[in-house]
Amino acid sequence: MSSATLFRLLKVLRCVQVTLVFIAPQQALCWVVITCQEAILHISNGGTEREYCIVHNHSWTPLATSLDDAKQYPLVTMTSTVLCNASEITPDVVKGKALVVMRGDCDFSQKALNAQNLGATTLLIASNKSLITPSANDSEYSKVQIPLALMRYRDFLEAQQVFGKEMQVRLYAPPHSKIDPSIAVILLISIVTVVLGGYWSGACERDRLNSCAPGGGGGESKAESGELSLYSPLKVVIFVAFMCGMLVLMYFFYNVLVYVIIAIFCLASASALFSCFDAVMDKIGCGTLRNCNISVRSLILAAVCITIAVIWGVYRNEERWIWILQDLLGIAFCLNFMKTISLSNFKICVILLSLLLVYDVFFVFITPFFTKNGVSIMVQVALGPDASGEKVSPAVLLPLPVVMRVPRFSAWAQNLCGMQFSILGYGDIIVPGLLVAYCSRFDVWINSSKKIYFVSCCIAYLLGMILTFAVMLLSGMGQPALLYLVPFTLITSAVVAGCRGEIKQFWSGTTYRVRRPETTEITY
Repeated sequence: MSSATLFRLLKVLRCVQVTLVFIAPQQALCWVVITCQEAILHISNGGTEREYCIVHNHSWTPLATSLDDAKQYPLVTMTSTVLCNASEITPDVVKGKALVVMRGDCDFSQKALNAQNLGATTLLIASNKSLITPSANDSEYSKVQIPLALMRYRDFLEAQQVFGKEMQVRLYAPPHSKIDPSIAVILLISIVTVVLGGYWSGACERDRLNSCAPGGGGGESKAESGELSLYSPLKVVIFVAFMCGMLVLMYFFYNVLVYVIIAIFCLASASALFSCFDAVMDKIGCGTLRNCNISVRSLILAAVCITIAVIWGVYRNEERWIWILQDLLGIAFCLNFMKTISLSNFKICVILLSLLLVYDVFFVFITPFFTKNGVSIMVQVALGPDASGEKVSPAVLLPLPVVMRVPRFSAWAQNLCGMQFSILGYGDIIVPGLLVAYCSRFDVWINSSKKIYFVSCCIAYLLGMILTFAVMLLSGMGQPALLYLVPFTLITSAVVAGCRGEIKQFWSGTTYRVRRPETTEITY
């Protein structure tokens, strides 16, 4: 393979990665919160126990907060009726027992009053449709004195197969925890990715300068290695404008573009994962076996990376475990992006991060005033509308590959109904990460042994993330993380440069050679 062909291939892969960032919103840090009031149905028969998702309404009779406090009742199966007419059932059959009937034909309050008049202690409504919070007129809540909850009909059929007709049930609603360990995992993922990406960028810059030094034997320029550099303010403005356009297109044509995003993500993340694994192999000193100018190690790594990406693409809706692969691919994508896309000076960093801050805040806080349902375009694109083939209920995060996501470990009742996640957009890692990468390269240019710019910017990113989490927990709302990360990282970097008397050099950066592979021309 010629150097010109390799250059073109690398350039295409870089363009694919940039395209994914265009269409991947800089998603606000938030929880994907299930809108229903979830609870747990505990079923047993003495030897076997199972738990299932149910949805209730606190306005009806409240449920116990723990299994030990919940009262146990035998369950009577009446799924052949919808209980819109109490005369259908003999009171002696259900008196003092829990009753399960089918959803439909009449409202929830009528079913509840009929069950109560028959002497039932609990009413379960089996539903073939999406679970919703059972509601009624305010005047009817006080009339019902028994617990009422919806459950999935398929769960009931499964329980029948496991327990038969002899089922003892207890209903309880564990308290919702505001602070979850998933926050720490998201924080760890973000800071480790930013630190590794910045370090990798600086290490590549050091290798490039060493290879270009006298006696270094020459080396690849940034263009030949497939790296892209943003050095023009006009390019930055076009970059952000294109991102805005793609986000709006995603909002209006989600049903089609969602598959384009999935295809691009599989290609870009497989390429990024290969680059990361290949760099690790080089670092630990693994040799290569060559046959016909093709590295056997590269073939094996390529096969592994493509397999991981294909598995994610095929099983992306398996939310119980696929988030692990998505986060792995996402981390590799962010690392490779920070290593290959470079900002030439601090002026470009300020322009890009400031524009993206305005972009983030506008699409999170301002667009709800223009949408029909009052939900921001950013959130609707990240979570996805009800689209054919990618349909999600409000309880489930659409596995759109634009976010890191970690399940909320303490949300046991909620996770029975549908996995609940803490999420962080790739942009909240990549955008500040580009500044961290610039600081790392600047440390190389000035031969800073203590990596003062890189370390200080990483600390600023960590503090910005902590502040974002704190505001999210206090407000109970998802936050646009760039609102806090951009000021923290930009101001810290500028202060460090000012204190060291290097602000002019830090602002203007440094020039570098660009050697075009097709010719011997060298430009500056």
